[in-house]
Amino acid sequence: MASTAKKEIRSSVPGVSFLRELEGIQEYTLDSNGLRILLISDTSAPVAGCMVTYHVGSRNEAIGFTGATHMLEHLMFNGSSKFPKESGKVTDFLEAKGALLNATTFFDRTNYYEVLPMEHLPLAITFEADRMRTAFIREEDRSKEMTVVRNEFERGENDPHEALEKQLWAVAYQAHPYHHSTIGWRSDIEEVPIERLQQFYDEFYWPDNATVTIAGNFDQREVLELVQQTFGQHPRAPKPYPAMYTKEPAQEGERRAIVKRSGADIVGIAHKIPEGNHPDMAALLVLDSILSNGKTSRLYRGLVDTRKALEVNVLLYQLHDPSLVITFATLTPDTPHQVVEKKIKDIYEEIKTKGVTAKELSFAKRAIRVANSQQRDGLYSLLSSLNEDLATGDWTRFVTLPHQIEKVTAKDVQRVARTYFVDDQSTVGWFINTEA
Repeated sequence: MASTAKKEIRSSVPGVSFLRELEGIQEYTLDSNGLRILLISDTSAPVAGCMVTYHVGSRNEAIGFTGATHMLEHLMFNGSSKFPKESGKVTDFLEAKGALLNATTFFDRTNYYEVLPMEHLPLAITFEADRMRTAFIREEDRSKEMTVVRNEFERGENDPHEALEKQLWAVAYQAHPYHHSTIGWRSDIEEVPIERLQQFYDEFYWPDNATVTIAGNFDQREVLELVQQTFGQHPRAPKPYPAMYTKEPAQEGERRAIVKRSGADIVGIAHKIPEGNHPDMAALLVLDSILSNGKTSRLYRGLVDTRKALEVNVLLYQLHDPSLVITFATLTPDTPHQVVEKKIKDIYEEIKTKGVTAKELSFAKRAIRVANSQQRDGLYSLLSSLNEDLATGDWTRFVTLPHQIEKVTAKDVQRVARTYFVDDQSTVGWFINTEA
């Protein structure tokens, strides 16, 4: 009886349909325009968070307007129909009330968010709904924000790890848009016309291409009614979204990238892996932990303990489409790049031929459990972690992936190492310090 009554409450807001609930996360949709809504209740503190995820990122860009999603991220803070900048920025008001607010752009999504005292949640929702379709996309703001974005680009270029990683993606992907970095290429940042940015905004920023996630302390019915009143004013997109149908051709041999400039000496080795929702992802995450988590990890013992590297880390990307896992090692002075490259490959080969130990497997799973707990600690971490899974195409992996990881066996880890750590599917990068 209790569950039936609860379901009646969920469906009692006109125009809002309940879809499903999984471990306390409730999913709804607006009947009028297809907007997806996720609700996560937590009454432990008088705080709430709102995050709007648009299912558009650098994956949806092309030559001439790379970085468009990120540029729009900046422009969409420059006023909208109900919140014109000239009458005082609503963001300044919210920050004065203690709000944490910003936006982030990535390969497959853009997030706009506010975490704030619960009494100001209605204003955050109204603000996000307004700029969904009535944000001011103006040339005077583009020219100003362009210099800010260009400074971000230059900071990345001055970071050896970022500069090398950008080249690894660009060499590993020849056809797929993951070839382009999220921030875009310098010339596109500087020269993209405002008309092209307006077109991009009109192509992708609609309710049926977005998810509104509300977490924290709020009244469920009041929030659903407000979302219906605000976001419900917008129609569905008037035409189909531009399809991203490009698939990366099969790689036919090892590729290499060299960056020579002032900075640290670094070796990076990238391998192709499947999309985030692939069944092998759980075993790949365990393999990542065994390779790089802590001072007992394979890479730390093989490279840092032997003084070949100052630090090592692995970046495993869980994306909408097949992506990369990248191992980075920052070299100690006078250590040749080829020595570290060979050692990394030897460590891979040892796992492929001999497998991993039960102790390593247990430690890796425990470390992932701790990391998952940290990702759920605090409203912003919760919203961000959930919406990264949402960007892969399935938010439920936020709940199901930890269970899949617990089922991973040592044989699974060895199998994915053999499957994906293949030289012919790799891209090797060296950052060579020209000041050495």
